[in-house]
Amino acid sequence: MKKIIILISAFILINNFALAAGGDSGSSSTKASMYDEAVKLIKRAGKLEKKNKTDKAVKLYKEAFSKLEKANKKDKDNPDILNYMGFTSRKSGNFDEAEKFYLKGLSLNPKHNGINEYLGELYVQTNRIDKAKERLEVLKNCNCEEYQELELIIKTRGTKIY
Repeated sequence: MKKIIILISAFILINNFALAAGGDSGSSSTKASMYDEAVKLIKRAGKLEKKNKTDKAVKLYKEAFSKLEKANKKDKDNPDILNYMGFTSRKSGNFDEAEKFYLKGLSLNPKHNGINEYLGELYVQTNRIDKAKERLEVLKNCNCEEYQELELIIKTRGTKIY
């Protein structure tokens, strides 16, 4: 019994110290941490997709989306958050929702490479190749991976690589 009391006291002491050191009332749900946690989940989901574990990947994408929603509530004008909200929606099969997030992100930053690529991929998935080519045109002078990846997806649209 004495050991339990000592352990509980130690836990309370450590917990109170951690809260005092944190500075924001102990809340770890800040925009940056929610966004960072979501990105980690997205990367894990991508690895699962490559192993054809689609159901598990979709669960992680949905979990990531939930964290991104929280981040978005604190920072509504962040195109990076909107980009990943679109990405996780698309990967979960919610194409209409994904398109809305991408378009909102582009309204904030029309030259956002990631959004232009992912929106182009969405357009390929939904058989709107002309619109995908418009996104590719936006990326043509970026000298970036996003251009090359979208170009490949458009060229190989019969093969699922997105």
